Amino acid sequence: MGFLTTILTLPIAPLRGTAWVVDQVLIAAEREYYDPAPVREQLAALVEDLAEGRVDAAEFDRREDALLDRLDEIEAHRSQTGDGS
Repeated sequence: MGFLTTILTLPIAPLRGTAWVVDQVLIAAEREYYDPAPVREQLAALVEDLAEGRVDAAEFDRREDALLDRLDEIEAHRSQTGDGS
């Protein structure tokens, strides 16, 4: 049955291959989007910018809030998916 199924479904093999590639790209993009390391790096750079006087306190607060919200979103996604890495 496996050989017969393979022969009969051979015309849609390119579609299955394309679907697999799209799935792999989606997985990689999602992994990158939900990676907290770049957000933490941006927070560290923002603190440095404040210390060096490149941003004022109001701008710092605004950007810090956005980055912390992003970290909360990442943490919620990780707890929802069970991805604790």
